Amino acid sequence: MEKVKCDCGHVNPYGTYLCESCGKPQMEDNQTLVDMRYEGVARRSQTYRKTFIDKIWNFFSSVKVGIWIIVLLLIASAIGTIFPQEMYLPPGERAAIYYEQEYGILGKLYFQLGLHNMYSSWWYLLLIASLGVSLVICSLDRVVPLHRALKTQRVKRHTSFLNRQRLFSKSDDVIETAEEDIQKAEKALREKKYKIYKEDGNLLAEKYRFSRWGPYVNHVGLIIFLVGCMLRFFPAMYIDENIWIREGEEVVIRGTDGEYFLRNDQFIVEYYDEEDERFRDSFERTGGQPVVETYQTSATLLKKVDTGTVGVGTELEEVKQYDIRVNDPLTFEGFSLYQVDYKLNELAEFTFTIESNLDDYNGDLSNISFEVDLYNPEMVYELDGGYRVEIFQYFPNFYINNRGEPDTRNRIPDNPRFIFEVFSPEVDHEEERGELSLVGVQINEPLVDEGEVNDYSIRMIDVDMNHVTALTVRRDRTLPILFVGGTIFMIGLIQGSYWHHRRIWLQNRKGVIWVAGHANKNWHGLKKDIEFIIEGTSIPMPEDQTDESNMIEEIEGVKGNDDATTK
Repeated sequence: MEKVKCDCGHVNPYGTYLCESCGKPQMEDNQTLVDMRYEGVARRSQTYRKTFIDKIWNFFSSVKVGIWIIVLLLIASAIGTIFPQEMYLPPGERAAIYYEQEYGILGKLYFQLGLHNMYSSWWYLLLIASLGVSLVICSLDRVVPLHRALKTQRVKRHTSFLNRQRLFSKSDDVIETAEEDIQKAEKALREKKYKIYKEDGNLLAEKYRFSRWGPYVNHVGLIIFLVGCMLRFFPAMYIDENIWIREGEEVVIRGTDGEYFLRNDQFIVEYYDEEDERFRDSFERTGGQPVVETYQTSATLLKKVDTGTVGVGTELEEVKQYDIRVNDPLTFEGFSLYQVDYKLNELAEFTFTIESNLDDYNGDLSNISFEVDLYNPEMVYELDGGYRVEIFQYFPNFYINNRGEPDTRNRIPDNPRFIFEVFSPEVDHEEERGELSLVGVQINEPLVDEGEVNDYSIRMIDVDMNHVTALTVRRDRTLPILFVGGTIFMIGLIQGSYWHHRRIWLQNRKGVIWVAGHANKNWHGLKKDIEFIIEGTSIPMPEDQTDESNMIEEIEGVKGNDDATTK
């Protein structure tokens, strides 16, 4: 599109409202005061509207669109807190079952809509990305032309620019000491730390221009912060997961690519002394239940050793031993292991024996027993005397589902049930079926037709329990990015909030002094500055033209002078 040449000779981009050099309006409007927002510069979103790229640019450059994206993000974030996200479900719980059981039809709908993993969903990340794009385009659409306009502004301004400023006045008569008065004002302005520009006896005083960039510095910080937030969804940048480790167990530490392991040597819980008077109120609140003073995991960090020999099993070497407590994590190579939870006396192992239900049985089965690991049971047990037991089905946390069938809530052995298949020495397990029995804590039921009895049954004779500790594995490489973004954001916020761009124009037009002032904020402070600099001079105090009566009077007084241009 063609550029617009002002009467002062400056060539302005198409769509310019105020000449970047002299300030003369390039478009007719009915406003009494000139619109100084963005210095009246031409913005791309207001001039180019034809191509597909223009439409995308114009859409995201709208402040209203940015606000709506923020509103949608706030609403979505609020919805995500109605029920706990999947990462915070109890260990071993299946989301498809848990939400419906705990929260009913609303929980089921919450899961089906994918809101249980909302913060990592594609549409939520798309909203964050859209906000970032909106910030970038909004900033570029305004800051580039604004910087150009402030850089090219001249001292001598067109009369229609001066008399349509909010603060404006001019002397009624010719002042013989106009030059001396402007010099006195210049000295006072320097005391106020204004930067002075002079041209042909005219003066432009300006300070705190840097505050105009505060919102854009703010945007830069926010964009960096959003990038840091989005990087938290990449495992290489951010890990925050829970692992449950039983005493004596070794588990691989997530996020280390199988290089590091952790062994739970011992879990310790200490309670407050019930006889101590200092803790009497705590015991009363808990109904006399023990109050935990501290709990810790005595752990050993292990590292995989590369033996260099093909076929050799994994060898682990001890790296360090550490007592992990609340707020006292084990740290290594950017990882931190925090103590967050525990579970005492979890069922770990059952011991079973075989009993005969035959009246004429003369054998001895008292020495036949087998142990079943509830976390990782073997499927077949070959026993003395030719007996064989197979696990037909295993339900770690048994319940009857809504179809009337046995099922398990999760893989944690809180209510274990086994369906064993027993083969006596006389039965060929490859050719015939064994006898089925449902066995668990305080339950032993033969799975046979009514009126029939199994020849052999399984009975539990011993149980072994274990303590389980929960640790959070955390690695956060996004913290430096978030810190930099947050710091830049605060710098921009302070920059735009505590300083305000102020400008004062003093022009000597054949002995008549014109005074105009503009501030993007804090007009009262600008008025105080002008009162200070004109003290002891004949320079008139500019009036605030937002007062309607003063506005009409001043506009009529300068009508007819619009043809005076800055040379």
